[in-house]
Amino acid sequence: MIEFHLDGRSGVSPYMQLVQQVRQALLLGVLREGDQLPTVKEVVARLAINPNTVLKAYRELEHDGLASARPGVGTFITATLTGDSLAAHGPLREELRGWLDRARRAGLDDESIEALFAATFRTPMKEEKE
Repeated sequence: MIEFHLDGRSGVSPYMQLVQQVRQALLLGVLREGDQLPTVKEVVARLAINPNTVLKAYRELEHDGLASARPGVGTFITATLTGDSLAAHGPLREELRGWLDRARRAGLDDESIEALFAATFRTPMKEEKE
């Protein structure tokens, strides 16, 4: 089961952070069709947020065709976002863990690592010269 977290510094609304976390879990194969999402009550207790925030996130997931609420039972995943690329995740994750370890040994804290990744991710790759 997914464990949600919120980042107050992200600038992204809490409900959208929940939606993004479910989408990421689906892309990574962490959540699969049929899996149950935490109940609204569980999320509210863990994150100390308004129940309407969780309900809004779950409605968004339903609207996107990714989840379905079953009254009295819970909200369940109804679709997946993983493709053929899921097999590549393991080796890439290991390379990323190695990179993160090197970055921390170089003295970068989590905020610096995130900033470096975000800046690099948004910078277009230069085309190789022929």
